[in-house]
Amino acid sequence: MIEDISKKIAWLKNQPVILKDIFRGIERETLRIEKNGNFSNTKHPYLLGSSLTHKWITTDFSENLLEFITPTSNSINYLLNFLNNLHSFVAYNIQHERMWPFSIPYLYDKSTTIKIAQYGNSRLGKIKSLYRKGLKNRYGDLVNTISGIHYNFSLPKIFWKNRKKYEKNSDYISCGYLNLIRNYYRFGWVITYLFGASPAISKHFLKNKKHEFKENIENILYLPWSTSLRLSDIGYTKTPITELNIMFNDLKSYIESLHKAINTPSKKFSDIGIKNKKGEFLQLNTNILQMESELYTLIRPKRKTNPGESLLEALGKRGIEYVEIRSLDINPFSSIGINKKQILILDLFLIWCALINAPKMNKENFLVNNKNWDKIILEGRKPNQKIYINSKYETKTLIEIGETIFQDLKKIAKILDDQSKNFEYQQACQETMLFFKNPELTYSAQFLKLIIKNGIKKTGLDLANKYHKQFINKFHYNSDKNILERETIRSHKKQKQIENNEILSKKTISPMLKI
Repeated sequence: MIEDISKKIAWLKNQPVILKDIFRGIERETLRIEKNGNFSNTKHPYLLGSSLTHKWITTDFSENLLEFITPTSNSINYLLNFLNNLHSFVAYNIQHERMWPFSIPYLYDKSTTIKIAQYGNSRLGKIKSLYRKGLKNRYGDLVNTISGIHYNFSLPKIFWKNRKKYEKNSDYISCGYLNLIRNYYRFGWVITYLFGASPAISKHFLKNKKHEFKENIENILYLPWSTSLRLSDIGYTKTPITELNIMFNDLKSYIESLHKAINTPSKKFSDIGIKNKKGEFLQLNTNILQMESELYTLIRPKRKTNPGESLLEALGKRGIEYVEIRSLDINPFSSIGINKKQILILDLFLIWCALINAPKMNKENFLVNNKNWDKIILEGRKPNQKIYINSKYETKTLIEIGETIFQDLKKIAKILDDQSKNFEYQQACQETMLFFKNPELTYSAQFLKLIIKNGIKKTGLDLANKYHKQFINKFHYNSDKNILERETIRSHKKQKQIENNEILSKKTISPMLKI
């Protein structure tokens, strides 16, 4: 059963100021494509700055996989405006290309050229590229071009300070965030049900056909009730975190488990080898994880790092600072991949996850949680869909669980709206609650209906062209245009400085990294 948190909500209502400064950040990935829908095979455009050193515009796996990173802010409107301005700036500087509006790429065939992202000649740049080469050799290149939204979220310190009485550990902030993370594993599939938007995928992604797919003439496979195939074993590179014993129960064991994975050889990846017959490096190492960022999970604990400091070192010294939600598909109905309603619902849900008590997890609990995610990912909109509660033997319908959660969210929404003297959170709740009784309102249902009717290529290109036109029209009114132009210049200078400093100081790249 779901805990009754009426007392905790009353506690919030009596001191709403503790929710005043929620900080957020957004990272949006999108593929650069040619006007005909093909993958762009050009280098990262010079006019967008250095992908190594630019603060807000970089690349992810491939040269054509853009990543936009907003500053952190306690203003949702500022974040969305800045993200919009990033898109406008990029669109203006890639006039003959477009940005693909979906999480799942459209592929004509398996021979699509995918160029691994390059970051220059510095040691750091070579490590970043070799890490991506390792991802290709471990998991394949197509799967690494799938795009998503990462939502970074932190609650004010005063919130955790006032919640301290519920935590016995001295690092009550980290304990609180780990509680939130466990609850996201327990109930975060609600967000995927509502906002998942990848119910179809190219057949070229499939290694083996596990499910009874329907297929259209474009070699696009789909399941009638699916929400997010991006998160399934078809599209998402899942780290076997139960095998690594990563349970998010306490920070010390999390760090130790992740550190072990980074330093333990993998039989599977050892078979790939470090070098090929030509002497070219194939991956950073043969360990279970090449580095921390290869831990692919639905949500991760994070902390800003100091120069030369790893994430694990930062977490060990100063604890968890925020969480990164990684399970969000690109919203195809938003030009920037996410809209305000989603952010409002995410805020409410993550606050709820921080309030409700999350028991410590063992492997059995974790596997039950994963079964719930798989149910929603593959057949979330199925009529009378049931979800496991507490154990694999007790079930409730998705509608029952969803409406129970949203009864709490509505109360939290009123507290936040009273604080800011508007009705935004409550309105978002009212509109989104309808999705439970009417699955056709979900993003996945709307998206699937559209691509079945018009085809994924036409739908994608129509939206890409529509959004491109909007961004171009906005460019001359782009309030961040001058800032972004200056950052472009600065980033190129910074990359050259890094490379020149290595030459001047006669630093040598370790033999493993001479690629």
